[in-house]
Amino acid sequence: MEALVNSLNGILWSTPVIYICLGIGLLFSVLTRFLQIRHIKDMVLLMFRGKSSDAGVSSFQALSIALSGRVGTGNIAGTATAIAMGGPGAVFWMWTIAFIGAGSAFVESTLGQIYKVKQDGIYRGGPAYYIEKGIGKKWFAVLFAVSALLAMSLLMPGIQSNSIALGLENAFGMSKVLTGVILVVLLGAIIFGGVKRIATVAQYAVPFMAIGYILVALIIVGMNITELPGVIGLIFSSAFGADSMFGGIIGSAIAWGVKRGIYSNEAGQGTGPHAAAAAEVSHPAKQGLVQAFSVYIDTLFVCSATAFMILFTGSFNTVGSDGKTFLTENLPGVEAGPGFTQAAVETAIPGFGAGFVAISLFFFAFTTIMAYYYIAETNIAYLTRGKDSKLPMFILKIVILAATFYGSVKTASLAWALGDVGLGLMVWLNLIAIVLLAKPALIALRDYEEQKKQGLDPVFNSKKLGIKNAEYWEEEYTFDRDKEVS
Repeated sequence: MEALVNSLNGILWSTPVIYICLGIGLLFSVLTRFLQIRHIKDMVLLMFRGKSSDAGVSSFQALSIALSGRVGTGNIAGTATAIAMGGPGAVFWMWTIAFIGAGSAFVESTLGQIYKVKQDGIYRGGPAYYIEKGIGKKWFAVLFAVSALLAMSLLMPGIQSNSIALGLENAFGMSKVLTGVILVVLLGAIIFGGVKRIATVAQYAVPFMAIGYILVALIIVGMNITELPGVIGLIFSSAFGADSMFGGIIGSAIAWGVKRGIYSNEAGQGTGPHAAAAAEVSHPAKQGLVQAFSVYIDTLFVCSATAFMILFTGSFNTVGSDGKTFLTENLPGVEAGPGFTQAAVETAIPGFGAGFVAISLFFFAFTTIMAYYYIAETNIAYLTRGKDSKLPMFILKIVILAATFYGSVKTASLAWALGDVGLGLMVWLNLIAIVLLAKPALIALRDYEEQKKQGLDPVFNSKKLGIKNAEYWEEEYTFDRDKEVS
């Protein structure tokens, strides 16, 4: 099983694919004239505007759902793994993919809004919807929906629950089986409550967990502030092969930085558009900008917090290009993952580290599983349009609960390998789609900017812009707005 999974990863995550991810992010950054810099003020302001409706959630709730998926175990365990396999230089490449990935996140999330539909009284959208409506290839859309369903319900929840179980076992000696049972009970109570309950939990849990985690990181940085120039220098020198110890693994630094960066911030992966489509906004570009900023929150803030805690305290091991020989081994016998972060916090604040990281992992990873369920549910909704979806939705809930429990008790290496397969499938399919469909997103951005220059609150008119098959914006948006006015 593990050999098969690893061979699939060798194909899905070969070196050319990694550079393609970087290249597409850079392409979108250029085509949008680096909106991730130009529109940073709008990104922040738009997060807190807009209200929820019967059909959709607010911009902040949609952001919170997306961040639930983005801010997960990848921020703690994934960042540690990147440093273990690629050295400190991997952190720079995580930052790089976040910066240019914001362009990809804008394009895919704007497309999610443009081609969203109102289905069974609520907004649905995502890659499957925009592939069918924008490209006109239903088989391609179905292939993505099935891949996403497989990844979100079976392959990826195990990574999150596995990290929670390991963290709680290391910190409190809690049985993995008991952890699995607790996760299933809590997750079941939320997902059986529907999208609104997921959005409500996310909008309170996500800010709380992210701010608390970053504050502890800032305390550790403050305690070691004299080390800041050295750590920054180590990250940059290692990233470009100039460091004497880590210079020989520059290829691993790039590969692991990009792979773990994409896994963490999900830019271009195709997950963000599902939440983006659920937002109640007057223009698709508004939510595209909000989702672009979520990439910054995830990687530049939360992943950096983990990286600085680990590097400031020297709590890491790094292997050479052969994957076996240690270049540095500061934590003998500690497996790459949450253990690095726990050791880092414990070094700075004795008696606090293990428990703090375990609890952080619980919140980060648990909310990610919630987001996975929402994404899987959206793809079930796509596949069952026009049919009774009650039974498939019920089966989905049981499957994701079972996968969550199973992930709690299986090995970490297999959990990550399976997750990489699921991520790789989605990335391949979605990147092809958003390259083919970039034009409508770029038209929407230009329209948004023109209306802003005129001092208007941008409102989207797909017919006027010549964007076809955006039925919601052609028919229902006008109807819904008129209904609100009356």
